Amino acid sequence: MGKERLDSGRGRGQKGVVKGGSQVVRKTDGGKRGFYILLAILLIAGITALSYMASRPKATVVAVDTTLPPVPNQGHVLGSDSAPVEVVEFADFECPACGSFATLTEPDVRSRLVDKGLIRYRFMDFPLNMHRNTWSAHRAAWCAADQNKFWEMHDVLFQNQDRWNGEATSRPDKPIADLAKQLGLEMSKFNACVSARKYDPQIRANISEGVKRQVNATPSFLFGNKLVQNAISYDEFKRHVDTALSAARPPAKTK
Repeated sequence: MGKERLDSGRGRGQKGVVKGGSQVVRKTDGGKRGFYILLAILLIAGITALSYMASRPKATVVAVDTTLPPVPNQGHVLGSDSAPVEVVEFADFECPACGSFATLTEPDVRSRLVDKGLIRYRFMDFPLNMHRNTWSAHRAAWCAADQNKFWEMHDVLFQNQDRWNGEATSRPDKPIADLAKQLGLEMSKFNACVSARKYDPQIRANISEGVKRQVNATPSFLFGNKLVQNAISYDEFKRHVDTALSAARPPAKTK
């Protein structure tokens, strides 16, 4: 919608009538009408914003079974093995909320937490049945990992969801292969890996791990024994990391 411009002085909001050689200005209600139009636009915008905020999925925190062993080393990891805390994300490449988190929040998580050695970050596949093209993306990411480019493929898949998701096409392999080509992957190896569905058993194993840990929404994050479901802001992510870091520190020695 274009901007409304309010004119002042001798503009459209005034009419001049000449009497006795001088001009008498008679004001109309054009200025008031413009003001009310602007006010209505602002009210509509405010109501729309409030409706959006109210409709956003709220993050839920679930206490998981503390007797379960740590998540096995079967996903893809960023960060140092010596990091005091590991955060595990269960995600679906076609999930819009996962895409939003990956493109808006995860860059800060990597630069401010992973790169500084505070956490290790593990991605676990959790493709949902409701997304018809997601398995193609998960297979592609694993096959890119064969050429040491999982995280590069992870990033371009989320950044380009609108090119390959179920709303865009019923044949996602071609646009996904185009993304792989842009990353400089050796395409004969990549295509053979995807066609053979080489990593389907591993993806199913990740799904089973998520089900075992009560994951029922994407994205979901494990911070120690806390499962946080749905996309969260960096500040909220950092609060959960701080709690996990406090729990991971050894108790202070008493004299």
